[in-house]
Amino acid sequence: MPLRVRNKGVIIFTGLIREIATVQSLAGSTLTIRAKHKAKLGDSIAINGACLTVVKVLGDGFSVELSPESQKLLAMENYKNEVHIEPAMMMGDRFEGHVVQGHVDTVGTIKEIKNNGNSFDVFVEVDKKFIAYIVPKGSITIDGVSLTVNDVNANSFRLTIIPHTMRETLFKNYKKGSKVNIETDMFARYVAHIITHQKSALTWDEVDAMTARF
Repeated sequence: MPLRVRNKGVIIFTGLIREIATVQSLAGSTLTIRAKHKAKLGDSIAINGACLTVVKVLGDGFSVELSPESQKLLAMENYKNEVHIEPAMMMGDRFEGHVVQGHVDTVGTIKEIKNNGNSFDVFVEVDKKFIAYIVPKGSITIDGVSLTVNDVNANSFRLTIIPHTMRETLFKNYKKGSKVNIETDMFARYVAHIITHQKSALTWDEVDAMTARF
């Protein structure tokens, strides 16, 4: 059986959407998905960027547990009709995105989508306390999609999305006011936490040592 990649107990995703699946129902804490992906009981699957556990396997899909607490945190308006899914990375898989944990930090609001002809600029507003973890030219996950941040402002950031990504993901359905799940860059969070809680300044050697562990 293939081994799921774990690092200190962390299940890893890449932010590359494997399938756009269909929501069959959401009853209480059980979210049932119709998908081509053949899940196994206990599998971890990121659905719109949130790591969830398969609790039931069906002939045409699977069910996951989505607790009331998770429902309060996530952009639930996007857990109907179609959703992004990505199974946890397995040993031997090609790593193409960035390190994603499936831990949604916050919900952002799309403020503007600007069509540039050969690309789209997407402006997303977030609570300003999360801006410290969003780095220009760094990685971010939006509803499970690995993207690169272009600009960062006081309480918002700008993404540039190519037409292929716009067509092949649920970004094609988003508009001004849409809510999206956001997972900030894991390394930015770790470094910010260490800087905040240690007395001495963090050296570049220490930063290199941290990133080398992943």
